[in-house]
Amino acid sequence: MRTNRLGHSAVEVTELGFGGGPIGGLFAPLDDETAAATLNAAWECGIRYFDTSPHYGVGQSERRTGEFLRGMPRDTFTLSTKVGRLLVPQDPQGRTDERFHAPATHRRVWDFSRDGVLRGVEDSLTRMGVDRVDVLLLHDAEEHFGTALREGFPALAELRSQGVVGAVGAGMYDPGMLTELVRETDADVVMLSGRYTLLDHSALDDLLPACTERGVSVLAASVFNSGLLATPRPARGAAYDYAPAPPDVLRRARELADVCEAHGVRLPQAAMAFPLRHPAVAGIVLGMRSPEEVRLDAAGFGVRIPDRLWSDLREAGLLDERAPVGA
Repeated sequence: MRTNRLGHSAVEVTELGFGGGPIGGLFAPLDDETAAATLNAAWECGIRYFDTSPHYGVGQSERRTGEFLRGMPRDTFTLSTKVGRLLVPQDPQGRTDERFHAPATHRRVWDFSRDGVLRGVEDSLTRMGVDRVDVLLLHDAEEHFGTALREGFPALAELRSQGVVGAVGAGMYDPGMLTELVRETDADVVMLSGRYTLLDHSALDDLLPACTERGVSVLAASVFNSGLLATPRPARGAAYDYAPAPPDVLRRARELADVCEAHGVRLPQAAMAFPLRHPAVAGIVLGMRSPEEVRLDAAGFGVRIPDRLWSDLREAGLLDERAPVGA
């Protein structure tokens, strides 16, 4: 599988990355054995970039990811995690975490201060049982952006200069805030969730031009927009940005599917391929929850998309004129 370097760093990622949300119990419970089998299937399919976060299952995803990767030579994979939420122990009293299907052994506390970032990294390394991570990102800082920019990012840069991490940046939904971070800091990478997809081209306004200008890499997450683009024929009730898709969005998704079908391409295959047409995008990150899902995604990722598909989508008014679609 092809790899790309992140920004001006020495860190490389496979173009298809493993997103650790589902193995943290996102949407539905997942047992340890299935999580381990899912991670192993990703490895067998050639994925060598693994992304996780304390947020995913209040540490469950980090623990599972670390346990798997500890059995692999350290120089053969790239590992990223995130900071901004500290996990504080609590008595679960039989409760399940409200965001993920995992025991509520901890609660999340927002903290993008320097001390919070340093403590968060230390806690993550302990949970994963590793001595370093390759990529460290400020996570979901939209409501705390001032502190994240003033205090959180300088702490990341400090860790990078010490060699604790290789590349730093932020993972957010808001392309405007990520643009400000790109312009105001020396970030290596940003992870953008759901804002450069077949259905949402808003990153073309400012973020992608800024990343191109500054030499910052983009990792595109939620390329299926939380489900709507994950099946060949989007169904009524399918999720778009974690809510039922509005009628106009569902209609557009079906129009995309029509053009794909005319070229013998499945909609998810085009959805995975599209972000990587932009030179600033180094890779996509997919959340996967079973070995079967991993193998299906990896096989679809390897399909060659005819150039004519992109031009037909543009002619149909389904792709922004600014979106690069050339080979």
